[in-house]
Amino acid sequence: MAFSVKPYIPNTITSLNLLCGVIATLCAFEGHFQLAAVFIISGAVFDFFDGFAARALGVSGPMGKELDSLADNISFGLAPAAIYSTYMRLLLTGSLTTPLEKMEGWQVALVAAPLFLAVFAGLRLAKFNIDTRQTESFLGLTTTATGLFTASLFWMLPEHTNYFCQILTPATTLILVAIFCALLVSEIPMFSLKVKHFTWAGNELRVALLVVAVVSIIFLGLGGISLTILLYTLFSILKALLSPKGAKK
Repeated sequence: MAFSVKPYIPNTITSLNLLCGVIATLCAFEGHFQLAAVFIISGAVFDFFDGFAARALGVSGPMGKELDSLADNISFGLAPAAIYSTYMRLLLTGSLTTPLEKMEGWQVALVAAPLFLAVFAGLRLAKFNIDTRQTESFLGLTTTATGLFTASLFWMLPEHTNYFCQILTPATTLILVAIFCALLVSEIPMFSLKVKHFTWAGNELRVALLVVAVVSIIFLGLGGISLTILLYTLFSILKALLSPKGAKK
């Protein structure tokens, strides 16, 4: 029987996503937010191409699905959680390197609290793997969107540290993390970004989001990704609220 490398290509790409997530997590705990953001975004690129490669080569399988979920939980769950946790340490102590043993108990609790984001990302991925309703669209915000939002947001931190510290206080940071945790496991239908035809009717939200994404990235660079994901989430919530009950998503 001839040996074929095709079955290994998608899993190799997924493994590169996992590696990016591990490096991003290490960078985040060291306070290198921009570098962590680069690896999270790189992980998202690999996450896109592993599925594309599996479909193109016709070699998708259960192992790839499990590996993909593991990689996504690290790259878009743990790495963003590490960013928020380290940022919380900076806010509370004024330093990225203050040892936990030199912090008050309540400070340690606040530094650890953002790590729940990784837990909820894991719950979201486990739910997705067994939920047959999510074959064409998603229920709840995806882990990839959560990771990209965080990466994009903290990419801008070094240039706007004072502004960020005024807006993202310990309280608002915890609220933001809590919102993401809730969105990850929510039943809110997120409209599909797949374009099935090229007519205007039915693609209004997709076109609007694309225009916002292009303009945001032109003016904000990578920081524009966070604005795009924020609007995508708001558009999806509004669409769900305004759509008749039982309407096709």
